[in-house]
Amino acid sequence: MFIPKRVFFEREALDYPLGRRLFERFKQDRIPVAMTGSHNRVTGIPGTTPREAYLEAKRTLVVGVRRTMQFSTCKPSAHYQLPLCTSCTGLCEYCYLNTTLGKKPYVRVYVNIEEILQQAEKYIKKRSPEITVFEGAATSDPIPVEPYTGSLAKTIEFFGGQSLGRFRFVTKFTGVDTLLGVEHNGHTRFRFSINTERIIKAYEQGTPAAKARIAAARQVAGTGYPMGFLIAPVFVYPGWQEDYTGLIRSLAGELRDYPRDQITFELISHRFTASAKNRIQEVFPETTLPMEESERRFKFGQFGYGKYVYPKETLREMDELFRRELDRYFPGARVEYLV
Repeated sequence: MFIPKRVFFEREALDYPLGRRLFERFKQDRIPVAMTGSHNRVTGIPGTTPREAYLEAKRTLVVGVRRTMQFSTCKPSAHYQLPLCTSCTGLCEYCYLNTTLGKKPYVRVYVNIEEILQQAEKYIKKRSPEITVFEGAATSDPIPVEPYTGSLAKTIEFFGGQSLGRFRFVTKFTGVDTLLGVEHNGHTRFRFSINTERIIKAYEQGTPAAKARIAAARQVAGTGYPMGFLIAPVFVYPGWQEDYTGLIRSLAGELRDYPRDQITFELISHRFTASAKNRIQEVFPETTLPMEESERRFKFGQFGYGKYVYPKETLREMDELFRRELDRYFPGARVEYLV
């Protein structure tokens, strides 16, 4: 469970029952509490170097009110992002949030969950009679803060009652117990981000091991949630084929009784931008992440910026390996994309 080192509250957050409960809880737990004018502009987090500032921010929780009710789009995986929280307690070196959040990687939660879900219902009605899909982890991992907010359980229950609304989220964490008894009615796809033990140990600091994530996935599968797995980022290193094959085999063993046609896979090869590389090297000066531009192919992304990806031959080899092994161990599962 995530235990923050310090907590900042927007004053407006105390106008909501959840905000007041959290304020009293952290005061009772003797965790330092301070007020802030905005959850987007927090000052007073210590750190004299970029790395120190990053680590201290990751240990900081900010409790605020989500004011912007215009949800961002989330193509190709969903129609809209659902903003339950922002940032993540993990310290994954490659994470795109290192760039998008920049010098504000502190964890933010929003206490006006009822208003957020009311807005989601408006989007659903607007697109009726089509089904509208919302992504709950586009800029966050909601599991570590769930013991404080309960927002994920409320959201899953909300979508369980929506005939034209669907919810999906992904996590690296294993604190799933409070979500197992929620009436989801098959309307929430519960996804886990997994990788080889070598990659987790090297680059996914502060997150559970692969075996623990897969064990949690088995718990979730036992309650009938539609399941999904994000294998990302896929790295090429000596023995990578054997390691990823072993990962898929282990997952298949744990989910031997789960219907294969209810599972989705998303596979993303490692890539980086020039700005991401600079930020990563600031925060993780001793990183061994493979970010040698000469070994990659430069490609313009859908948002107009360039990124360094693996050569086409390497991506083709990845595609062949994953499709072959997934066909073998998960026949009938849907591979949503491999990029």
